[in-house]
Amino acid sequence: MCGIIGYIGASKAIPIVYSGLASLEYRGYDSAGIAYFLNDDIKVIKEKGKLINLKEKLNFDTDTFLAIGHTRWATHGEASITNAHPHSVGKFTVVHNGIIENYSTLKEELKMRGYTFKSETDTEVIPALLDYYYKDEQDILKTINKVSKKLIGSFALGIICRDDANAIYALKNSSPLIIAKSKTGNFLASDVPAILKYTNKYILLDDGDMAKITKDTITIYDTNLNTVNKETLTFTGSKKTAEKNGYEHFMLKEINEQDKVFKDTIGSYFDGTINSLEKNFGFLKNFKKINIVACGSAYHTGVIAKHLIEEYANILVYTEVASEYRYQKNFYDEDTLVILVSQSGETADTLAALRKAKNDGIKTLAIVNVLGSSVARESDYCIYTKAGIEVSVATTKAYLSQLTVFSLITMYLGYINKVIKKDELESIFKDIKKMPKLIKEEINNYQEYYNIADKISKNKQIFFIGRGLDYANSLEGSLKLKEISYINSVAYQAGELKHGTISLIEASTPVIAIATNKDLVDKTISNIKETKARGAFVIYESFIEPVDKFYDEFIKIPEVHPILESILTIIPLQLLAYKVAKNNNCDIDKPRNLAKSVTVE
Repeated sequence: MCGIIGYIGASKAIPIVYSGLASLEYRGYDSAGIAYFLNDDIKVIKEKGKLINLKEKLNFDTDTFLAIGHTRWATHGEASITNAHPHSVGKFTVVHNGIIENYSTLKEELKMRGYTFKSETDTEVIPALLDYYYKDEQDILKTINKVSKKLIGSFALGIICRDDANAIYALKNSSPLIIAKSKTGNFLASDVPAILKYTNKYILLDDGDMAKITKDTITIYDTNLNTVNKETLTFTGSKKTAEKNGYEHFMLKEINEQDKVFKDTIGSYFDGTINSLEKNFGFLKNFKKINIVACGSAYHTGVIAKHLIEEYANILVYTEVASEYRYQKNFYDEDTLVILVSQSGETADTLAALRKAKNDGIKTLAIVNVLGSSVARESDYCIYTKAGIEVSVATTKAYLSQLTVFSLITMYLGYINKVIKKDELESIFKDIKKMPKLIKEEINNYQEYYNIADKISKNKQIFFIGRGLDYANSLEGSLKLKEISYINSVAYQAGELKHGTISLIEASTPVIAIATNKDLVDKTISNIKETKARGAFVIYESFIEPVDKFYDEFIKIPEVHPILESILTIIPLQLLAYKVAKNNNCDIDKPRNLAKSVTVE
């Protein structure tokens, strides 16, 4: 959520910072701005809406070699030029990701000291505080350190001061921030894609870290202003993963990468033998109860995992939405494991839930996609998915990689708990080998799903139904559709229809029914027929051939072991959602009001 980029070096700064902001568009934003040094003064240019609006105001030939930029996703105050970042007060200008929880109190204190405020944001109190304390300290680092102790909340800050035209300062707490060195200068950024055009080497800042960045040096300080050394990490993927490579949208590109993502994720932990599973997942056998905590699509993978692990490993699993988990009373046993699932590894609610579990003395496992992210670093155990950079706000390949990890976990736990016998395990191994080909075939069958999408694109509401694991799959199918097409889409347990929801079914209402459980398919079909009798337009997804025609469209998927089935089930629904959104001229990669990395509550 929001993006930060700063550059100081030998090249003109505005084109570099603007390029960095463009690389961070996927995080979600509704305004943008750049601040830079020119003639010993700080200039700020801001604009509402898309980056192209800001670009029209910028002079890329300006002789400035230091700049900071920001894409804002509105939290405090509407999306406007006034509320956009950067914010300047006195000698200081800042860009900020996060939320200052005590900003109202600080604002009133600063008003009493003579400060006035132009915006509705929480951020504006930060440069005001810096300016106030700097008058006494007359030392930028000491001032930043003092201000850091006054702020309550989450903040990743890029700071420049009119008294130092040769440095960018950084401060980090509970919101991601990296620093990077290149041949032409140095950077700070909120995420790796912003710097990949120039370097793949970066440093992760920890909470409480401050940094001073000049064109030649990077110095990092702890909360006592002692210098500290940090490991330099290397991004191992290609920068092409953050480019469209000929696809119309990032979402479509990322859907098409899913066969490779499955293969890469499997290959990282499983070589076709039970020994590899023991090596990578052996620690799991120490736990008898599991809590899976996540948000959005990651939560849906947890719902699927709950069904699989309980069915095939006889382990009790609770799934919890992270934003609720952290505030409720949780009942742990000493052998409980809390699994945190997050693509970015920086999701604010998930990170807070992790910290709550650790504070309660409970072991934690992170399933994340981003190397060295906060959730990864703070968990007791970590399993990295291998999705690469995912740019589209609506997750596809990262979701599939999370499902893949949970399939491996289920397979291992099922075997060691003697629920999955050796012959069944070997059958699953065979299906795993087939999966990349089956995934690619599903993707290549896109025209069939597009044709169905054309028939439902103009509807105002769409329902997904299923039972058990199929209901879990319905949750993600529904979310994928609503978040990029803006059509009201809701998933229901098929058996619950007659307890109220069926009253909403009328002529031509699309109902997407998933039925991959052989034990429940007849009951699901009965529910489907109830909607059909009321005029629904039924789309039936299954590998089970229907005996009679109770549907309008049939999406046939390959049959594999249930531990792997959800991976194939979701692909047609991703492509269906994509085409519906395209037909409605929606901004597919950057849906309105949404952000890729939700780093605020």
